[in-house]
Amino acid sequence: MSGDKHDFEHTFSFRPVPSRKFSFLEEKETVALLMKWSMLGRLSAQTFSFDQKFHLYDSDRFALCFFTDSSVLSSARTTVAWQSLDKPVTSVDVEVVPCTKVSMDLFDPIYTCGIVAPSGHIARCLHEVYPDYDKLREMLLDEDSENYHILGSAERGELLFRLFKHLCLGGALNQYEDTVEPYISVTKKMYKELISVQKDPETKKINVVSMVLKVRVCDESGQCYPGGRDEEQTFAYLIVDPFKRHVTLLCHSYGVGTMCL
Repeated sequence: MSGDKHDFEHTFSFRPVPSRKFSFLEEKETVALLMKWSMLGRLSAQTFSFDQKFHLYDSDRFALCFFTDSSVLSSARTTVAWQSLDKPVTSVDVEVVPCTKVSMDLFDPIYTCGIVAPSGHIARCLHEVYPDYDKLREMLLDEDSENYHILGSAERGELLFRLFKHLCLGGALNQYEDTVEPYISVTKKMYKELISVQKDPETKKINVVSMVLKVRVCDESGQCYPGGRDEEQTFAYLIVDPFKRHVTLLCHSYGVGTMCL
């Protein structure tokens, strides 16, 4: 098609959007929960504008431009994970993350399979290594558990589920909840703030327009961001609104202690 060559060769430029704030990082209730889950100061979200039309097929170039852009580099250095980016970036590994959900119905099965009681309390279970283990973490982590497959691979791949899982597993000194509601409420708040939706004028259906990329950055020595090695709870997502031309970097660096930004 005409124009394809130009689209593949263009370079994206970025500028921080300091007016874009996220209430899940500022409101008293969610801040207290993030501290309890050992994620406060290690979880960050920053939004940038960009100057070219974004296509999903251009994700690799987009991500590489992002992590080599001078405005991004100077603005994002306050985040914990960014401290590992002290050498020139050589490549960015990109995974496209499905993002289609517009309700919390995805989590209905955890209420019907005995993982969560009608009261909202999370069912406990016996575990040889972790005496305080519960059925929610078992469903999230143990592929051999009877409840692991109550959600299929498509549902587990969704950004909505990933956010929920990240919050449930928390940081290095996570204090786990006895009830599921705090996890659900913060997941809903985060998701609602991070993604963009539009209503179809004909069908009146709400659709997600955001495109999500999970990223791992490499320098000459190998993987360096969001961490030097793969870790479930060290993650970075680029959440792109192609219409507003905004991209939000959501990242978390797993570790001990609260980091001050």
